[in-house]
Amino acid sequence: MARLDVWLWAVRIYKTRSMATNAVRGGHVRLNGDPVKPARVVKPGDRVTVKEPGWTREFEVKQLFTKRVGHSVAIEAYVDHSPERPMHLSVPMGRRDRGAGRPTKRDRRRIDHLIGRDEPGRHTIE
Repeated sequence: MARLDVWLWAVRIYKTRSMATNAVRGGHVRLNGDPVKPARVVKPGDRVTVKEPGWTREFEVKQLFTKRVGHSVAIEAYVDHSPERPMHLSVPMGRRDRGAGRPTKRDRRRIDHLIGRDEPGRHTIE
């Protein structure tokens, strides 16, 4: 038997146990579709849903751990049923030069165009 927050930490879904506990308490984690408390016991076959900004991940529990394990062991402890990671989360964000100040309206439109947030045909980018 393993607590939900401990299992999430042990299989490296969250970096620390307190982060896992706070995520469960905050309603970002569900067990078999139901909101639960951090001390809820998980068992093989359970479905754990983790909400992250812009992405919902879903895992099926295969093995139980109460101590943190290495990455190669951790990925065998669950089956990942998550959809593909959205592209906008995978794109590295650019950085402005230090001291460059706020972006101008033209700079902002170029940034929006690169990110894909611009409205087609609204503004022309030179």
